[in-house]
Amino acid sequence: MIITTAGRPNDEMLKLAKIVAAELDSPFIQRNRRSIADLHELSKEDVLVVGKDRIEIHPRHGDEPLFFHPNSAMFRMKRIVKGEHDPFIQASGLKEGSTFLDCTLGMGSDSIVASFAVGETGKVVSLEGNKYLFYLLKGGLKSWDTGFVNMNEAMDRIEVKHVKYENFLASCPPKSFDVVYFDPMFEETIEESEGIRGLRHFAVYSTLSPETIEQAKRVAKQKVVLKDHWKSQQFERYGFTVFKRKTAKFHFGVIDVGVTE
Repeated sequence: MIITTAGRPNDEMLKLAKIVAAELDSPFIQRNRRSIADLHELSKEDVLVVGKDRIEIHPRHGDEPLFFHPNSAMFRMKRIVKGEHDPFIQASGLKEGSTFLDCTLGMGSDSIVASFAVGETGKVVSLEGNKYLFYLLKGGLKSWDTGFVNMNEAMDRIEVKHVKYENFLASCPPKSFDVVYFDPMFEETIEESEGIRGLRHFAVYSTLSPETIEQAKRVAKQKVVLKDHWKSQQFERYGFTVFKRKTAKFHFGVIDVGVTE
């Protein structure tokens, strides 16, 4: 990954780009009005662009650029405020004061909705194994102004960690979180979800192992929740009770590990 600026940078943008490069331990390259394609050809690397209002990651191999946006979380939260149904909240059972571990942050939509649901008295910890996505999401969640105060506060409360979930789960004491959540990234997921196709190049692909599920059950106080494609064999393999949705390509599975308070 190389770090550069938008096409016509000011002094503030240059300064910020150099800070980003230092924090990511990546080389900074002056833009000098060159196109992203030219920088790809020159460096043979992906390019992170520091602009006036946001940071974008441009993959070398032609995927869509990645940048943080609260995306579907905004619509979901507005529906929740109106008292409408959200399948994720139903499956997870999150409420005011709940503690939630999101093992697969992705672009953050479920973590944002979870943080809104658990409120100021709850806790959301979200894990990302790729350091560039971690950087993008950590900064975006703190700085993006949705124009919706409650949502801004929900995003700001999320604690984002750069760590693989296998390692983090192993380090947790028993019953550390009410809910442990997985939304693993698979090629099928990418192909069928337009909003996350840009993740293709950076996603940490992983298959849930029996050891991981056992660790999740140890760490969860109430539930382990899995979101996966309706064709997935993992629901049956690990004993999840599936919340099937007739028109949805993705279902939620739940393993109850305790009594809900």
